[in-house]
Amino acid sequence: MAIKVGITGGIGSGKSVVSRLLGIMGIPVYISDIEAKRITNTDEVIHRELCALVGEEVFQNGELNRPFLATYMFGYPERTKEVNGIIHPQVKNDFRQWAGRLSRKPLVGMESAILIESGFRDEVDVLVMVYAPLDIRVERAMRRDGSSKDLVMQRIEAQMSDEVKRSQADFVIVNDDETPLIPQVLELISLLSKNNHYLCSAKK
Repeated sequence: MAIKVGITGGIGSGKSVVSRLLGIMGIPVYISDIEAKRITNTDEVIHRELCALVGEEVFQNGELNRPFLATYMFGYPERTKEVNGIIHPQVKNDFRQWAGRLSRKPLVGMESAILIESGFRDEVDVLVMVYAPLDIRVERAMRRDGSSKDLVMQRIEAQMSDEVKRSQADFVIVNDDETPLIPQVLELISLLSKNNHYLCSAKK
């Protein structure tokens, strides 16, 4: 049975870089954001329930009308919870099937910015947080997305804080443009390969 590694972190932390490094090292990683988009566009249950909740216009030409859905949810936490309640269970089921097909692998990963918030913590055996200082995260996100600082900060403030994520993580990878990443990823793999109880000692 594969050990399932959850990879999370805030906007601009560099969790995708860590996921790519794991992939290069032969560890498959389920990218939740990409897979959720695919599932939302193709899953009949999601299609039916979103249309019933929001209206038929939530899909256009067979694809999710994201601006329409975002407008529906904006400023209404209870609506966001309802939408997530439709999508997240289907993504969770898809991840379970994906991980089941790879059960002979020693390690598999799941990358998700909202892994804890979306209720996926129990789906993974060990939680890895990718951490970067706030100013670096903001600069990266502005450069990557072409967004203003204010917009990036709004998105960051809407997410779970780094402190809370770090308190729940079993292992922390620091991605501050100074600390080398590859040795930290290798240390993680080594710890998990040797320690069947997932007793990673990186909580600091």
